[in-house]
Amino acid sequence: MQTGSSAPPVTPPAAEADLPPALRITADDELKRQRLVSMKRIATGMLVVVAALFIVSRLLEPRYPWLSWVRAFAEAAMVGGIADWFAVTALFRHPLGIPIPHTAIVPARKDRIGTALGNFVQRNFLQREVVADKLAAMKLGERAARWLAEPENSRRLARHVATGLAGAVNVLRDEDVQAVADKAVVRRLRTVQVAPLLARGFEVLTAGGRHQSLLDDALRLAARFIAENDDAIRDRIKQESPWWVPGLVENKLHDRIVTGVENTLAAVAADPDHPLRVRYDEAVQRFVESLRTSPEVIAKAESLKLELLEHPSVGEFSREVWGDLKGRITRYAERLTDEEQAEPDAIERWVNGLGKTVLADPALTAKVDQWVLELVTYAVEHARGEVSQLIATTVAQWDANATSRKIELQIGRDLQFIRINGTLVGGLVGLLLHALAAAF
Repeated sequence: MQTGSSAPPVTPPAAEADLPPALRITADDELKRQRLVSMKRIATGMLVVVAALFIVSRLLEPRYPWLSWVRAFAEAAMVGGIADWFAVTALFRHPLGIPIPHTAIVPARKDRIGTALGNFVQRNFLQREVVADKLAAMKLGERAARWLAEPENSRRLARHVATGLAGAVNVLRDEDVQAVADKAVVRRLRTVQVAPLLARGFEVLTAGGRHQSLLDDALRLAARFIAENDDAIRDRIKQESPWWVPGLVENKLHDRIVTGVENTLAAVAADPDHPLRVRYDEAVQRFVESLRTSPEVIAKAESLKLELLEHPSVGEFSREVWGDLKGRITRYAERLTDEEQAEPDAIERWVNGLGKTVLADPALTAKVDQWVLELVTYAVEHARGEVSQLIATTVAQWDANATSRKIELQIGRDLQFIRINGTLVGGLVGLLLHALAAAF
């Protein structure tokens, strides 16, 4: 009788290499296999011992009646050991290779086990309440802030970021970047009418009287310009005046012009309802409306836009911007990854300061913890079904025999104690039944 004391079936090396990582035999699995084999030998050895004890006691019982107790113990122990061997073996393979119904349960029910496992994980581990309670206890936001507040960690993170950016920009070809910029920006601009965008921009600019603030700034700038260029204005008037005009008249003319302009600027600046402001407001509104409705203005804006986009300087500008950005990122990464660099970089200081700021403000720390909790629980809540399906699908793709072997390596040693306990308990039950039979 094959008692299952041998190791689980070994997959050929070629098949082993084709197995997914989860089913491959590791060094830890090999140690478990050796322990499983040892425990199987112990359980089988006990069964062989009680079987031999049963035979010997049965043969010598007529001469030594007291051996009936030994025979009763050995008989029941043998029955219990064989029954539990059958039960344990039937989980992973057909006992004695005989395809008895409802045996080799793990290989035969592998897909069901995978589905049940996925559902179990989904219902018991991927619940929002379970994840939220665990995350709240972990305080991931505070932990992350403490980690970032350590100079070594902030430097390490900054170096990883810099190295990643430098690697990314150096892998990209300049021609590809230029093509992407042309496709994503220039071509998009060619298809979008610029006049309505300008109209919308002016509407935002004029909302709440912002354009009047610009007018105020222009008035102040004009007043300053006149005050700072008084002598230049006087000389200009003298140059434009006929030779026969007396200097006194020129001075009077200068004073009247400058004073008139200054008074006008001051009056406009002081009066929100000044007619010049009203005309300025009306002019702005007409311009915005023409950008929105006038075919001539819209066509002119489109023509100017196309001329600008077709100008060679646009492509040259984008190339120069990319080249400059690429060079700056590369030089920055080289400087940041220099082991001899003693002073922290801007990114290091920012990352380190972020961690310290969060730690210094309990309210902000609590908000960060809450953000992390909401983010993770949201992801878990929306991925529960996918995780369950992933588990079921992954198990379904596994080889049945390899899966059975892997599971047996994990729990088989403990299951051998069922055989040992079954042998001992069966023997004790046999003694009890023999005692009851002798008593009655």
